[in-house]
Parts: sequence; C-alpha cells; structure tokens
Amino acid sequence: MSGTVLQSLDRGLLTITMNRPERRNAINAEMSADLIEAARRAADDSDVRAVLLRGANGTFCVGGDVKSMAENKSELTYEVKRANLRRGMEISRLLHELPKPVVAQIDGAAAGAGLSIALSCDLRVAGASAKITTAFAKVGFSGDYGGTYFLTQMLGSAKARELYLMSPVLTAQEALALGLVTKVVPDADVADAATDLAMSLAQGPTVTLGYIKRNINNAETLSLEACFDAEAAHHTRCSETSDHREAAKAFMEKRAAVFKGR
Repeated sequence: MSGTVLQSLDRGLLTITMNRPERRNAINAEMSADLIEAARRAADDSDVRAVLLRGANGTFCVGGDVKSMAENKSELTYEVKRANLRRGMEISRLLHELPKPVVAQIDGAAAGAGLSIALSCDLRVAGASAKITTAFAKVGFSGDYGGTYFLTQMLGSAKARELYLMSPVLTAQEALALGLVTKVVPDADVADAATDLAMSLAQGPTVTLGYIKRNINNAETLSLEACFDAEAAHHTRCSETSDHREAAKAFMEKRAAVFKGR
C-alpha cells in the first residue's frame, strides 16, 4: 500500500481510513487501488468480522480529485480512461457484496464518488454538520462508483433524478429524513458512535450477517421464487453454525449470546 489508506484490526473490526487529508481524502489512482486491496483483505481474512470505513482528519471523502483531473495533461485514449475508472469503481461492488457488515463514518463531507462509496456500505453514521451531495453535475460528470444504482435502489428513480440533476447539498438531518444515513450524532461523538456500531456487528454472528446481506442484495435483482430458494439455502446454512447453536442455548438460558463468528 502507498499510505493513502490505513488499516487497523481490533477484536474482529477492520477500520479502513482514507488518508489524503491534504486533499480532503479525494480519490486518486493510488487511493482507489489501496481501497480495493483493503476490501479484498476484509473479504479473505477470517479474523475480520466487520468493517468501519472512514476518512482522515474529519472528512469522509469529497469524491474524485478534480484538481488532479484538471492538471492531467496526458493523452490517454477513451478506452484507457474508461478502463482505469471502471477498475477503481470495483471498491463499491466489493463493499456492497462483502459477506460482512460495513459501516461508514460520515463526517465533514461525503460528495461525488465519496457519497457513492458511502452508499455502498450497509450502514452510515453521520456527524451533525456533515454535508452530503452527489456533486457530479456541478463538475460536468454524470456519476460513477455506483451512486446512481445505490440511490435509485434506496430512494427510487424520481428522488435519484432530483439529487443527481439538481445536486443539492443535504444536511445530515435531511439525509436522515430521506433514509440515506442510519443515524446522526453530534460531531464530537461521530467516531465513537460509528465505532461502537461497527464493533457490535463485529461481535455478532458473522456468517448469518453475511447471508442477510446476500438475501437483501438478491432482492434487488432476483425473482421472488429465486429469493425464496436463496433464503431457504442460507437459513439452512445458518442452522449448521456454532453461532446458531450458541444463540439457541443462550435463549433457553436467558442470557446474552457470545458469538464467535462461525
């Protein structure tokens, strides 16, 4: 890794920090590659049971590095530019499909591709003064990193059109009212609140939570019958886990379950 992304693992929680504070964590090629590497580590490492995604120095991510784009004098072909962008966009798919919960800590701003990445996560905790915007139209872009997909799935096409075409800057409370964020807390509390939420998921029944994500993702694209088939298969798989047996035992003993993630 180049240092544009930091990683820290604590009790099953992998904290991934976008680390370009001098550019408000704007995405460049190096950060994009580092994020993908971190997401793949999260998927492959059995010690990772949940992920917290955040930005360094009080800002989540302002999107693509527009300054670098404007200063780029290279004569890349359309095909190369498209391939480079498409490669970087994989981070949103990896987080969306990761078989472990992902929490985004939104403070400062989540704009453009930064918002898209935040929307690819499962839950979002925002600081009270956070600003949230698609931003693309204002810089002459149509959108990337899956933002149009996630917004349309979450809010419907009418609201997605409004947020992309008009590009309003939403307050954290406005985003909460729309359902774009899970909760809003005072700025001073956002790091603790996001970490506590992510850590609670890291201590949960990891296999089961992964299947819950898969069921919901299936519901976005598959038929009802196909979703039934997948739910039946996943439910049966969960019944074979030690976490399910622990949960059943804890229920009978009237105590909190202690999950081991398997």
